[in-house]
Amino acid sequence: MTITSAETTDDIDLKQLGKKLVRSATSDRERAAAQALVEEETILAQRNVLAALGLPDPRPAVRWEGLSGRVYSLGLDDEQRAFLSLTLSMVGIGQVSLAAVSDLDERRLAIMLRAIARLAGNDTIAVGTRL
Repeated sequence: MTITSAETTDDIDLKQLGKKLVRSATSDRERAAAQALVEEETILAQRNVLAALGLPDPRPAVRWEGLSGRVYSLGLDDEQRAFLSLTLSMVGIGQVSLAAVSDLDERRLAIMLRAIARLAGNDTIAVGTRL
């Protein structure tokens, strides 16, 4: 059976998978990226994305590099693909221009800004706060 992008993870507990993804992070970079994906929700809700990450799997490691070569074959829309590419760049996989944020809607941009704040070691910055 072939899994298409339209197939979502209705029968999989995404909250538990999200927790596993964040817990499996081995660095601050991975933790920030994992939290961003969990907050975004729609990307992790697709079976092919979870399969590329190696989820669900009893092993504790997440295969971030499994996504890098498949970003364009996962069936994501342009905005999801831009978000995922930016997220992967946080982990140190792939190269994407920061200009990709122009492809994000306000909600995803806020998630990305919080993730960048986490990378900088400050996860207390509220989006919309003047710095």
